[in-house]
Amino acid sequence: MTVRRQPTRAGVRDAAAKVAAVVPATPLFAQTINGVEVFFKAECLQPMGAFKLRGAWHRLTAIDADQRAAGVVAFSSGNHAQGVAWAAKRLGMPAVIVMPADAPAVKRDSTLALGAEVVNYDRMSESREAIAAALAHARGAVLVPSFDDAWVIEGQGSCGVEIAQQLTALGRDAPARVVVPCGGGGLAAGIALALPEAAITIVEPEGWDDMRRSLTAGAIEPVGPHAPPTACDALMTPQVSPLTFDVLMRRKAEALAVSEAETAAAQRWAASKLRLVVEPGGAVGLAALLSGKRPVEPGTVVVLSGGNVDLDGYARTLAG
Repeated sequence: MTVRRQPTRAGVRDAAAKVAAVVPATPLFAQTINGVEVFFKAECLQPMGAFKLRGAWHRLTAIDADQRAAGVVAFSSGNHAQGVAWAAKRLGMPAVIVMPADAPAVKRDSTLALGAEVVNYDRMSESREAIAAALAHARGAVLVPSFDDAWVIEGQGSCGVEIAQQLTALGRDAPARVVVPCGGGGLAAGIALALPEAAITIVEPEGWDDMRRSLTAGAIEPVGPHAPPTACDALMTPQVSPLTFDVLMRRKAEALAVSEAETAAAQRWAASKLRLVVEPGGAVGLAALLSGKRPVEPGTVVVLSGGNVDLDGYARTLAG
């Protein structure tokens, strides 16, 4: 039986060194909520607008040189798609991305602009995993999942390494708690590995809170068959991975769910107080603090995981 490679803290440190060699650290902003200073890690300011390039870069640079010509295949609603496309373009590798037909146009257009090929699927009736696996097999390409991969998880964890380094440079203590948006859990699991002393809070949209239910049950539970619509397209993951679930279960991660209204209010707060454009899925951690579902406490860092918004929809959100 083949034993799957597990993500490690050493792997996170290796990934952080790789990422630091190609892109600058994203800013760490400070602002007060209810009179308490909170830090915000602005992953929305990455070159392709989200944290996903971290895991993509660590994964693609781990592919042997003789395999790179066949390229990679990934599946994503947009941010992982752009991360893989960005990394593949920089490495001169072909990339095919399986995207839902209803993915935001801004994410699809950006993926195409980075040189990737896009294959559409119907998220309600087709399996993106099956389509991507078939394409990878036919082309001899490497399949790069968005979170169910040790290298990807380690790459996302480089965000946690940067947070610790930036707080140290400011003369501050290590983070007491990191609040992280969660779809499949790759970012949260990576940060949990990077910052073993910090409490981890993961936040999901209501109805798509399968990681919360899984952690409560002690076993992976998929999203229900009638999940509600959500603006958080980046967090619409039908089922989490054993790799991410195991890390977060061991770390006793706190798990919360926020409403669409709470998420929109967080987007408006980020625009007003931080002058940052944050997409719905990237704002759920902030929403948990503003709504009071996660009490604000000193030493808290909130990850704003992405900023790829549809401009018309974002304008309506800002208008309330």
